[in-house]
Amino acid sequence: MRLMIKYIGALIFILLLVNYHVSAQGTGATPLDSYLKMAAENNPELKSVFNQYLAALERLPQARALPDPSLAFSVFASPVETRVGAQKAGLSLSQAFPWFGQLKSQEAAAAQVAKARFELFEDKKNELFFRVHTTYYDLYLLEAATAITRENIGLLESFRELALVKLESAKGSAVDLLRVEMDLSELENQLKYLEDSKLPVETEFKELLNTGHLIDILVPDTLTTITIKEGKNLLLDSLMAQNPSLKKIDFEINALDHEMDVAKKMGLPSFNLGLSYINVQERAGSDIPDNGQDAFIFPQVGVRLPLFRKKYQAMVHEKELLKISKSGEKENQVNRLITELEQAWRDYLDSERRTDLYLELDGVASRALDILLIQYTSASTDFEEMLRMDRQLLRYELELEKARVDQNTAVARINYLIGKNF
Repeated sequence: MRLMIKYIGALIFILLLVNYHVSAQGTGATPLDSYLKMAAENNPELKSVFNQYLAALERLPQARALPDPSLAFSVFASPVETRVGAQKAGLSLSQAFPWFGQLKSQEAAAAQVAKARFELFEDKKNELFFRVHTTYYDLYLLEAATAITRENIGLLESFRELALVKLESAKGSAVDLLRVEMDLSELENQLKYLEDSKLPVETEFKELLNTGHLIDILVPDTLTTITIKEGKNLLLDSLMAQNPSLKKIDFEINALDHEMDVAKKMGLPSFNLGLSYINVQERAGSDIPDNGQDAFIFPQVGVRLPLFRKKYQAMVHEKELLKISKSGEKENQVNRLITELEQAWRDYLDSERRTDLYLELDGVASRALDILLIQYTSASTDFEEMLRMDRQLLRYELELEKARVDQNTAVARINYLIGKNF
């Protein structure tokens, strides 16, 4: 029955992918959902960690198995004379049995190690999904910033045409034309930088997916922001209960408890049970009973006496020290994760506020620019003031997209820390 564990483990991995895919389809799958599925199926690091888990499962049948039996064959160079004949050869078979419960503890320790390996796989999977999310959001931000910059360049080009018309009609200044030319040059340089920045991010994203072929990366026109309904205290509780790295350490501590029990039982006697067969040559010219009768000796019982106690005491002490070390590692990990969650929660609240703020400011600046444009057309507004408002509008639009990305990134990080499936 326990041999089925490794197949169940492999099935868990498949079901994780299938359930994720089905749930994504049921809620209206997005391109990001399909990219996460690709990463789960193809990422080499995730495959490596999962194979480590499968390898750990293979230790269970090894841990619960008895030592191999011992078979010995002997031939007497000088036959041993007995009353019923000369003993010429012998065969013995023996089986060692450790102290009661030792094999069970060995198997339990191996099972806990396998569970720790599975939690490592879960942690790596969540980390991979977090990296896919953040890289995808970086791509969206680059696409959004590129589109906004292009749109603003188009707007400035219309301003340039307007300034040129006013200059030709002697109602404007050449300085206005030079100012808009300077702003255009800056934006065109910024646009080239944004376009150059896409390639390394796309390369990183495709590396995470490891699909082995070229794919078109699709990002939405507008990023839908994700909100968190749970409070911070509930998230902290979820972190303590669900974080895979903490669960991994717990399983490793449990494994050390069982290994400590194994070390104690190794310091107790073990037993050998066996039988022997001796070939006896028939004595010629004798009619005594059992003449030439082969000898069977069963059972043979032996005891291994663990007299050198320091070795076993050191084994137990080793496990105790490792357990103390793991407890310290867990305490340090808890402190680090709580700090990271506090920071992620702060970033989430900040980005949520900035999203609302820049959404409002973007609308105000857009209306203000429309008013300034109308006023400039009627020659009642300074052209520089209109350009200043245009730069302000551009900044608000870029900050709005960055706030949306920061909010979703903070949510993805919180989900990663609390061990929530994406």
